[in-house]
Amino acid sequence: MAEVGLFLLLFAVALGVLIKGSDWFVISSEKIGTSLGASPFIIGLTIVAFGTSLPELATSIFAMLEDEPEIVLGNVVGSNVANIFLVLGLLALFARDIKLDFDLMESDLPALVISALLLWFVLSDGDVSLFESFLLLGCLGVFIISSLYAVRNDPVKKVKAGFRAYVFLVIGGLMVYFGSRYTVFSIIALSEALGIGTDVISLTLVAIGTSLPEIAVSISAAKKGYAGIAVGNVVGSNIFNTYIVVGIASFFGPLNVTGTLSEFSLPVMVAATFILAVSCLSKRITKWEGALFLLFYVFFMYRLFT
Repeated sequence: MAEVGLFLLLFAVALGVLIKGSDWFVISSEKIGTSLGASPFIIGLTIVAFGTSLPELATSIFAMLEDEPEIVLGNVVGSNVANIFLVLGLLALFARDIKLDFDLMESDLPALVISALLLWFVLSDGDVSLFESFLLLGCLGVFIISSLYAVRNDPVKKVKAGFRAYVFLVIGGLMVYFGSRYTVFSIIALSEALGIGTDVISLTLVAIGTSLPEIAVSISAAKKGYAGIAVGNVVGSNIFNTYIVVGIASFFGPLNVTGTLSEFSLPVMVAATFILAVSCLSKRITKWEGALFLLFYVFFMYRLFT
C-alpha cells in the first residue's frame, strides 16, 4: 500500500510539473508570437489552443515510446468526456447564466460533433492507419484555415516580448518533457501495483488531472461574466485533442483499441458530444443541465471502476 501511495505522489507531482510547464510554455509563446506580429485570434487559435492539448500530446508521445498505446486513447477520450461533463458541469453551476455566441453555434460546435464521429469511425476497426492519421491532421488543418479566413482582417498590434519570455519558454519546455515522462512512468507503475489497466487510469486520473487547468480557467471566466468564452475553450480543446494528439501519436506506433474503450468509453464520449450539442440549441446551458452533466460523469467513473 505504501508503494501505491508513493506512485500516487509521483503521479501528482509529475502531472503538476507537466501542467505548470505547459502553462509557462503557452504564455511565453503567446508573448513571442505577439512580438512577431501575429494577431490575437491567430495566437488564440494556434498557440493557446495547441497549449491546452500540450499535456495530453506530450504524455501520449512518451506513452508510445514506452510501448503503452492504451494510455494515448484513454487520455484523449477521458479528457474529452471530462471537459464536457466535469468542466462544463461545474461551470454551469458556478456561472449565473451561460449564453453562447453565434460563432460557436455556427462553426465550432458542428466541428466538435464531426471530430467525435470521425474519431469513432477511425477507431471502429481497432487501429489507426497512416492514412487515418493524415486524415485527422488534415481535418485539423481545414478547421484552422476556415477559422482564420473568418477573421482575415483582424488588426495586428506588436508588443515587445523581452528576454524573460524566451527563458520561460525553455524552462516550460523542459518541465513539459520531464513532467510527461514521469507521468507516464507513474501510470505504468500504478497499473502494475493496482492490477488496473493503463487505459482505465488514463481515462480517470490522467483525464481529471489534465482537465484541472480548464476547470480553473472556466470558473474564473464564469465569475467575471465570460462563461460563454470558457465553453468555446472547452470545445476547441476537445477538437485539438481528437485531431492532433491521436494524429501525431499514431506516427510513433500502432494505437490498439481496448475493449473498455471501444465498448464503453468511446460511445460515452460521442454521446457526451451530442448531449452538449442538444443543450446548446437554446444558446445557453442552465444549472440543471450542469447538474445533469456532473451526474453523468459520476456514472461514467463508477462504471469504469466496476
